[in-house]
Amino acid sequence: MNTISTPKVSLKAVALPSEHGGWGFTLEPVLLGLLVAPSGAGLGLGLFALAAFFTRHPLKLWLSDLRRGKKFPRTALARNLALLYGLLALAGLTLAAWWASGPFWLPLLLALPLVGVQLWFDAHNRGRNLLPELSGAVAMGAMASSIALAAGQDPRLAYGLWLVLAARAVASIFYTRAQVRRTRGESVNLVAVYFAETLAVVVLIAGTGLGLVPWLSVVALAILIPLSLYTFSKPPVPARVVGWSQMALGLWVVLLTALGARGGL
Repeated sequence: MNTISTPKVSLKAVALPSEHGGWGFTLEPVLLGLLVAPSGAGLGLGLFALAAFFTRHPLKLWLSDLRRGKKFPRTALARNLALLYGLLALAGLTLAAWWASGPFWLPLLLALPLVGVQLWFDAHNRGRNLLPELSGAVAMGAMASSIALAAGQDPRLAYGLWLVLAARAVASIFYTRAQVRRTRGESVNLVAVYFAETLAVVVLIAGTGLGLVPWLSVVALAILIPLSLYTFSKPPVPARVVGWSQMALGLWVVLLTALGARGGL
């Protein structure tokens, strides 16, 4: 492997994820799961989720360097951080298995193919494409189901939580990508955005009919449609404003879903 001499890379640049939206998609399932079904096993799974999220960035850098057959100053650091985060994830998973009141593995196994899609695109420096973004966000929602199952909750409720987060993720990703494109002065397909948002709400309505999703989840997500109609009629705003607004929306969806799940609403 050839060694490339470059300026020393900072620890922060390798250790911390660069995608701001990923924080919300990681924390929301953990928060929702713990609000609906708090438990020691849930805390272990929360540690697993956060460590897995932190693993992605250095792992992406390491795999990218390996694929190109080159060794940068960052390569060894990225490898070591990926292994460290991986050990923390394993520790969280071990704690969850030790304290769990019920089997929680199935949602994690179901999410693995989606994680694989995201990692493949990451290794080829295409992680910001639509497909890997959707795959990664939807995969993270499985954590809420696993936390609920680990606490002994009804599987229908557990998988309903994942459905809510998946619908929120799809709608928000289409919205956010459109807003970022507007900020850059690029053309935007608003029809696709409104279709994704409407489909997400319709899916949640169907989920309520099947007894999987509380009605408050539908109310929480439906606000995205009038919000989009309003914001798309205004001049574009900086990407950080879009990011913070989407994190606020995610918290809104989590809180109302938790309230609906615990109160039967």
